[in-house]
Amino acid sequence: MHYHRLNQQNNSRLIVFLAGWSFDFYPFEFLECDNSDVLFVYDYNTIRWNDLELLNTCAYSEKFLISWSMGVFAGYILKDLFKDFDRKIAVNGTPFPVHDTLGIPQKPFLLTLRHAKTGLEGKFYRNIFNTPDEFEKYSLTPVRRTIENRENELKSLYDRIKKENFEYEKFYDFALISSSDKIIPTQNQINFWQNNAPYKLLESGHFPFYNFNSWDEIAEIQ
Repeated sequence: MHYHRLNQQNNSRLIVFLAGWSFDFYPFEFLECDNSDVLFVYDYNTIRWNDLELLNTCAYSEKFLISWSMGVFAGYILKDLFKDFDRKIAVNGTPFPVHDTLGIPQKPFLLTLRHAKTGLEGKFYRNIFNTPDEFEKYSLTPVRRTIENRENELKSLYDRIKKENFEYEKFYDFALISSSDKIIPTQNQINFWQNNAPYKLLESGHFPFYNFNSWDEIAEIQ
């Protein structure tokens, strides 16, 4: 994993964001940080404690975790790092990212894995967004990671997913679910969260962040 400080001003509030597969921080720089320090985490070629455990969070009086897509799985794997956070929010994801009724059904996931390079060069990012206008907006500040790095990340994620065998213990406090998600079926997300956390439906695609102006707005969503 890698991390990037979008804002580090010794504020009293910390927001940690765990990105989805294939993303980095460039498409998110439009979000205002306001009075929060924001730590952006991405690239799950490895998911390890020691990638983040040296971060000092003790100085903050408020701490929020926002996990998106595959980041929801990563956040749960690393849940002991965030156990004292005030609020933990899942956005368009579940702790079971490859699952026929609770995540991405296995067949389309394996197709994405098999054709990752082709998808990353075209259709995948178009499917992330709900409208052509949103995709055009993304195209102005796209992901800058290499396609090879993003391909390897998906393989590494799937290897890790196959190794995990857990029963979900309450961790996330709230879930945000997009009504037009083309990546993780909306109904599958509802199937999981209806028994595990309060959730809100948002009229958006898999990338819902253009509906917000700031990180604080996401952290405080009800």
